[in-house]
Amino acid sequence: MPRFDLSPADLRAYRPEVAEPLDFDEFWRATLAESRALAEAPRLTRVDAGLATVEVYDVEFSGFGGDPVGGWFIVPAGAAASAPLPTVVEFNGYGGGRGLPHERLAWASAGYAHFFMDTRGQGSAWGTGGTTPDPHGTGPSAPGFMTRGILDPATYYYRRVFTDAVLAIDAVRSFAQVDADRVSVCGGSQGGGIAIAAAGLADGLVGAMPDVPFLCHFERAVGLTERDPYQEIVRYLAVHRDAAATVFETLSYFDGVNLAARATAPALFSVAMMDPVCPPSTVFAARNRWGAGAVGGAGATDAAGAVAAPVADIVEYAFNEHEGGAGAHWPRQAAWLAERLGG
Repeated sequence: MPRFDLSPADLRAYRPEVAEPLDFDEFWRATLAESRALAEAPRLTRVDAGLATVEVYDVEFSGFGGDPVGGWFIVPAGAAASAPLPTVVEFNGYGGGRGLPHERLAWASAGYAHFFMDTRGQGSAWGTGGTTPDPHGTGPSAPGFMTRGILDPATYYYRRVFTDAVLAIDAVRSFAQVDADRVSVCGGSQGGGIAIAAAGLADGLVGAMPDVPFLCHFERAVGLTERDPYQEIVRYLAVHRDAAATVFETLSYFDGVNLAARATAPALFSVAMMDPVCPPSTVFAARNRWGAGAVGGAGATDAAGAVAAPVADIVEYAFNEHEGGAGAHWPRQAAWLAERLGG
């Protein structure tokens, strides 16, 4: 596909105004507090996955509303006898599930503890499946997940998913093999959008690596791309013609641009400059606002001692569509994260 978005120079400077609700921070504070109050201790069950160089655990932790959420926790063999490990929490692409352990070996093979979160209600569109249900009903919606509960932020599907992501970090920090002060997040496409949300809502991360992220700058994406999943919103609004203002008000609570502004950890983004699924301008919109609202914690300080926004590096894949860097991108992430950790 030829380039269809802004020029590379304009993308690098793109900082659009994105609507942000006045109660954005209170909405998320209350949402997380309610689910944390219902959380139980996570359960780890060692499983034999036929792998000699890693140990695999089937995990169940409490997500949104206390709902059980699954995941794979994979560590280098013998990790229990070593010092706690730096840890990567990873989120999945749209429609996929956590799959099977042998599909998730890169981070553990590099010496990290790795947690891969199942995405509630998904796991039946591609890959090797998921196991986490989404027990919450919503009103009328278009097929897919993008419009489930979309008329109210309290019922919107991604309120549950983003809460799961933050509580996954909480859970992982309690594991004996994990260094709770050296946790990072990553994911591609939908997983990249969830990683942005986690970085904006969880404290104390050492890094975030959103890869060709989805769920950013909804109003532009919905009007720019002809591809799903954003087109699910278009189809919904083509039927519910008077609902646009309400829909975009709901989406503003979940927009990666607003969540990115609250991040305090450094980031490594990737963007594909011919991406018709997650248009480049929507990725740059989030990257260029990264940490803009940071007021302390992991935020660096400038020469005058004022808090500065955390670094947000970005890798551009000039001739790729939504696959971005694919397998070529992970070595860049590994090198970047090792540098953040002083390795």
